[in-house]
Amino acid sequence: MTSYIPSLTLPSFVFENPAVAILLPVVCGTATGFAISPSVSQTTYRTLKQPPLHPPGYVFGPVWTALYATMGYTAYRAYTTGISSLNPETVALAKHGATLYTIQLALNLLWTPLYFGMGRPVAATVDILALGGTVACLANIWGQVDPVCGWLLAPYLGWLGFATYLCAGSGYLNNWDFRGALKKD
Repeated sequence: MTSYIPSLTLPSFVFENPAVAILLPVVCGTATGFAISPSVSQTTYRTLKQPPLHPPGYVFGPVWTALYATMGYTAYRAYTTGISSLNPETVALAKHGATLYTIQLALNLLWTPLYFGMGRPVAATVDILALGGTVACLANIWGQVDPVCGWLLAPYLGWLGFATYLCAGSGYLNNWDFRGALKKD
């Protein structure tokens, strides 16, 4: 279990300002998506063998945008609620959650380059499994600060479960080797 680790935690102003808290994951997620050309990602996605129930590629952008905005709002709400508490345990939980939030955001932003940029399905699967575990811990921690915050992370956890299935499934179906599917502009 982690605790509050200032060197691994975003600055407090990120959590205290609702616009910054919401826009940071949306902008970072969008930038990561565009850092690897969207046409390359779409071509790679269509080229790979996919497991049953895989959605069309155009679904991912709107879903991730909504999830990023929700996670940002949840970070703002949980942190400001927890930090303003008179209970020192609640304050500690809010800070602990801030560290977990920062770690999960880094793991989240790392997945796209691993999967699409480098074609490393094993590393991407390990990353998304670590991400899911971190978000589950975060939902538990911030749910203790404010139960609504725990529930706000439920759609994110659900989507991560589905994304893990897609990641591991496509890795398995393509013999854990995406080199033939990676296309460069």
